[in-house]
Amino acid sequence: MNVALLNVALFASRNRMTAANSPVVKPATKKEVAKNEKAARDFEAMQLKPLLDSLQKTFAGNSEDANTPGASDYRLMGTEALAQSIAARGGIGIGQLILRHLQPPKVSGGG
Repeated sequence: MNVALLNVALFASRNRMTAANSPVVKPATKKEVAKNEKAARDFEAMQLKPLLDSLQKTFAGNSEDANTPGASDYRLMGTEALAQSIAARGGIGIGQLILRHLQPPKVSGGG
């Protein structure tokens, strides 16, 4: 997922405007919450993938299997699956930070 596209989607979902051009804070629907959670998990997985890939290369060393045709593709698929799995279970907190940012601001009821 493109980071610029994610930013635009986040901005659009948080900034609903009325005809008077004043912000309206609506409670998020279950569909919006699920969509935001998936986007946060996917973003965190994208950030984890290069880290895990470099760790895997460091600890794998130089084995004979590394020269086998398709070995790098297989390693990449494993790294992507591991990153998705870690992110789906809470990851390292990047997804939670994004979700916290997406929550509507809490306004004290004075009026």
